[in-house]
Amino acid sequence: MEKTAKIKILQDLVNINTVNGNEIAVATYLQKLLADHGIKADIDEFGDNRANLQAEIGNHGVDTKTLVFSGHQDTVSIDDESAWAHSPFEAYIDGDKLYGRGAADMKSGLAAEIIALIELHENSDVALNGTLRLIVTAGEEYGAQGAYRLNEQHAIDDADALVIGEATDGQIIYAHSGSFNYRIKSSGKAAHSSTPERGINAIQGLVNYINLEKDLFDDAPEDPYLGKVQHSITVIRGGEQVNTIPAQAEVQGNIRPTEAFNNAKVILRIQETIDQLNNLYDAKLELEIIHNFEAVETQQDNEFIQTVQRAAQKSFDDRQVELITMNGATDASVFVKNNIGLPTVIFGPDGDKVAHQLNEYTTISSYLKLIDAYQEIARNFLK
Repeated sequence: MEKTAKIKILQDLVNINTVNGNEIAVATYLQKLLADHGIKADIDEFGDNRANLQAEIGNHGVDTKTLVFSGHQDTVSIDDESAWAHSPFEAYIDGDKLYGRGAADMKSGLAAEIIALIELHENSDVALNGTLRLIVTAGEEYGAQGAYRLNEQHAIDDADALVIGEATDGQIIYAHSGSFNYRIKSSGKAAHSSTPERGINAIQGLVNYINLEKDLFDDAPEDPYLGKVQHSITVIRGGEQVNTIPAQAEVQGNIRPTEAFNNAKVILRIQETIDQLNNLYDAKLELEIIHNFEAVETQQDNEFIQTVQRAAQKSFDDRQVELITMNGATDASVFVKNNIGLPTVIFGPDGDKVAHQLNEYTTISSYLKLIDAYQEIARNFLK
């Protein structure tokens, strides 16, 4: 494929507004693009213009492996569009930089995966000994609805390795934390503030929890790759009127579990704390899980990690490619629920530091290098 055609595909994807939805527009575009190059792709639309897409090339055999390239189609919101130097939905090129919402997170990685699939399919000199599967998801930015649906369909169960194309500045993330979002509701009894003894203050119930939360994971073991469990109270709501004792209140929090102290242990710790407080005080607390994403870790010396690092260093010869970790979460956090221990890397183009930000961009040079790197990974893993 010509360089101009590769850049045009990325521009086309950025130009499609998929802020927290409308993935069907991208999926339809990709399905036609793949069909034009002889690759059948299946769209799974599941309401409200949300859709996943799957395609694969290669061959199935008794002893063959399956490599999965995965990326999401949605983006975060743009806040104030007038603050952007150029329209966030009209991909703008200035030198080596391509600007637009999703340019980094993660339409460049997604486009690179698509083009790698096409070029491998059309290259008669490459015979993949196994299956290269493309999984394109909806809703990754909030809730990972597409990934959960794919798990229900067992789309990832047979995978031997997984590449997520999020922007990493050409570096290789071999481990990332989980993400656990939760809500604690406090129930009390309303009363006039002049007679507080007649009520039960729901806000006080939350204060009791918050006072314990800051030290809640101090004894949690430190993960050798991801370090300590990170945790924060991030939202507080309670009370309707200044002269009324509130009967309802809530807090929300975010926790970054690790493999050393995983999601199940986090849930147990919070529930035990709530039970303790409910036994001591009148205001009653209740835990509600909002999102429950697992930590993802692969040993640095894993054969797949080494394969990816060699391919990355070969393509990204303008920098030193390192193995790193992060505290974010990806669709891999969902996929590993069905495929525990799946060797996984997060590896993508420039733009990690500007993802989700005003005037988001990636670099065209890193995008083109990434296409070559993805093909190198597939050739070496499926040889």
